[in-house]
Amino acid sequence: MSCPDKPGQLINWFLCSLCVPRVRKLWSSRRPRTRRNLLLGTACAIYLGFLVSQVGRASVQHARPAGKGPHRSRAATEAPFPEIPLDGTLAPPESQGNGTTLQPNVVYITLRSKRSKPANIRGTVKPKRRKKYAVASRVPGPEALVGPSLRPQVAARAMDSEVPGHIPGGNLAKAGERPWRWIQGPGARGGGADVQLPSAEESNIRIYSESAPSWLSKEDIGQMRLLANGAVAGLQPAQSRSGARLLVLEGTTRPSVPACGPSPCGLLKQSLDMSEVFAFHLDRILGLNRTLPSVSRKSEFIQDGRPCPFILWDPSLSPTNNETHSSVKLTWGTYQQLLKQKCWQNGRVPKPEWGCTEIHHHEWSKMALFDFLLQIYNRLDTNCCGFRPRKEDTCVQSGRSSKCDNQDTVVLAHIVQRKQDPRHLVFIDNKGFFDRSEDNLNFKLLEGIREFPESAVSVLKSQHLRQKLLQSLFLDKVYWESQGGRQGIEKLIDVIEQRAKILLTYINAHGAKVLPMNE
Repeated sequence: MSCPDKPGQLINWFLCSLCVPRVRKLWSSRRPRTRRNLLLGTACAIYLGFLVSQVGRASVQHARPAGKGPHRSRAATEAPFPEIPLDGTLAPPESQGNGTTLQPNVVYITLRSKRSKPANIRGTVKPKRRKKYAVASRVPGPEALVGPSLRPQVAARAMDSEVPGHIPGGNLAKAGERPWRWIQGPGARGGGADVQLPSAEESNIRIYSESAPSWLSKEDIGQMRLLANGAVAGLQPAQSRSGARLLVLEGTTRPSVPACGPSPCGLLKQSLDMSEVFAFHLDRILGLNRTLPSVSRKSEFIQDGRPCPFILWDPSLSPTNNETHSSVKLTWGTYQQLLKQKCWQNGRVPKPEWGCTEIHHHEWSKMALFDFLLQIYNRLDTNCCGFRPRKEDTCVQSGRSSKCDNQDTVVLAHIVQRKQDPRHLVFIDNKGFFDRSEDNLNFKLLEGIREFPESAVSVLKSQHLRQKLLQSLFLDKVYWESQGGRQGIEKLIDVIEQRAKILLTYINAHGAKVLPMNE
């Protein structure tokens, strides 16, 4: 028997030397077996049995090879983890001399100081095993655009523009503006000139899930694909202060002279108006459904090589005034009186002396909420009386910012309806401002509003606005990349979320009602 060399073994041998003689003497002697002696003997017997079992297990382990068999890997997996720091400062695994890396059996944990963000947004992750990531759909024809034939002279005034006549693709030099130029390249026909178009294999509207987001209808998706991938057949220039251009897209029919009506059209704006794309997605997510479909497109008529917002041309818009670009002429004082009368609410027919228009009362609540989140001032506050404008704002450049003494006479702008649906508004010219500080928000937009739409307020309260905006804006590939990817989009959403909190606080502080407005 070898002499034990470890402290644990020495203790075991010492206890055995004490217990074995005592047990033998207890059971062999003639002394009375008292309770104390019985307890000591039982304890010694249990301890001896434990030692025997330990010696047997150790002999079995030494009998097996140390580096073979499945029990080695099992023992390794059952080994306890070392202590793991929770600050993400755990050193990386060390490298051996032969170039391989030792993978320690540890778990790396990093505590994020920022807010938790959805890592996997539904419908925004490319399938790994799918060869075709996005398929360009066929360009829908005029039948996809519901409404009568377009009259460009009438519709142009609704979009802050006038259309003198059609210019085919090959004669763009007569359009008159220097920054716009035609890019030659393989693509669709454009009146004798070729147009550089996106490749047919990949669409700029990307949907990787089985279905599009629920807030976008099939008509929205079809019209977005038409705007993003449709071939341009010609150009109808519009004399506009914003530099917008009316593009004629190819449809199923190819008339001899491309024009809006037989062919679908879209309004191409300046790159500075890119926030109109964000406004379209925000409108759909809030359940308002008052904006026209809009995408970002690197157009054949590029300006400084940057993408521009491309908005669907709606032929059903009512004729508008050249000065206010509105189908209904209203001043700020008249508008405030309409809010008090609650025209057409709950099916009530207004009296003639109320001075109501055909617009439903709830439409003003939707417009005010939408304009406040994006800080759009060119509808309800054309003179910029509710905030401190900048030098580049339209109201300052036109000199209207100094005319705030008698605000009741200020005329509202861009109040547009549809000819077949005069009860509801259509939000046009939705250029938002994300650089407006919190201490300079325009609360004049909310003046006189006592009810807000339940569908929009519920989204703002649900804490899902960020996830929905990310999922929706991801569909527009050009817009997503033009804003710097997810990092840039997150900054825009931060602004909207903060304004949403301020708006909810305003609703609670003023006791405004939240009503269903889905009439």
